[in-house]
Amino acid sequence: MIHGTFPTGQAPWRADLAAAVCDPEELLRALDLPEELLAPARRVHRLFPLRVPRPYLARIAPGDPHDPLLRQVLPLDLEEAVEPGYSRDPVGDLAAQAVPGVLHKYEGRALLTTTGACAIHCRYCFRRHFPYAKANAARDRWRPAIAHLAADRSIREVILSGGDPLTLGDDKLSDLVGALEELPHVKRLRLHTRVPVVIPNRVDEALLDWLGRTSLAVVVVLHVNHAREIDEAVAGACGRLRQAGVTLLNQAVLLAGVNDDAGALTDLSERLFEAGVLPYYLHMLDRVAGAAHFAVGEARAAGLLEALRARLPGYLVPRLVREEAGAAAKLPVLAVGAGVGCR
Repeated sequence: MIHGTFPTGQAPWRADLAAAVCDPEELLRALDLPEELLAPARRVHRLFPLRVPRPYLARIAPGDPHDPLLRQVLPLDLEEAVEPGYSRDPVGDLAAQAVPGVLHKYEGRALLTTTGACAIHCRYCFRRHFPYAKANAARDRWRPAIAHLAADRSIREVILSGGDPLTLGDDKLSDLVGALEELPHVKRLRLHTRVPVVIPNRVDEALLDWLGRTSLAVVVVLHVNHAREIDEAVAGACGRLRQAGVTLLNQAVLLAGVNDDAGALTDLSERLFEAGVLPYYLHMLDRVAGAAHFAVGEARAAGLLEALRARLPGYLVPRLVREEAGAAAKLPVLAVGAGVGCR
């Protein structure tokens, strides 16, 4: 993601965005972590910058280098390893770009990379090498993107992604959504975002106002990997989104050392449901350069899915999938005996 400063303004979420921890030394000091982590963190930080908002930082257990929330954000020397099969564009985003910032991979749906900025930099991010400066739908005030969407009447759903679309101001987002509303064949708006999880006060009256007024059916797909990421503030943000008529889903990534445990995944599904969010996908790691240490093998992943099916009702079991460049849809990774025994 693009590393830089954000406008402050009056909204509290902007202050949280601007005050994120971006210095490895500050992160280690705040969490009372071993000094020997500093040199590799600084070195890797230069390749892919550290960024952790303070509301998320507050949920990380001090003094524990293996904390599952910390593991998602701390730069490690493992990111310097060069592994066969791991690339800078693991899911074929560049080949799927129809016009700058518009990814058109699947029938009936198109994705806009609305910004290169994120509130948090996840170390396993599959777009950590993405050339946002050249592939940004916000350039030229969305005109090429809207023109492409208008010309293809098969597109029924537009997905706002990035970076993270909710790092943009509500004036920009409402203008974009207003343009999408004028396309009669577009029926649904989907936002993929981690911001309500890492800065829950982003779900404020200004955001809820335009979400509540749009004529499009709105789906917000959150990105939560561990139950401890959902505190009371995050649950409150989810509740406000639901009250605005938004459908809430979650996409998690299966990550070694974070959630590759049946108990952790069960707790995640239960906590999501308590917050009014349905588990949607559990993704196999996209093989992006720098993230190989997060990989979980497919056989183990399928076994974890089978354990979830034994513990949870079917509607709380996410679909285990992987993405392959050029495929017509996400590809299922099936547990032994899949298709029977759902409760």
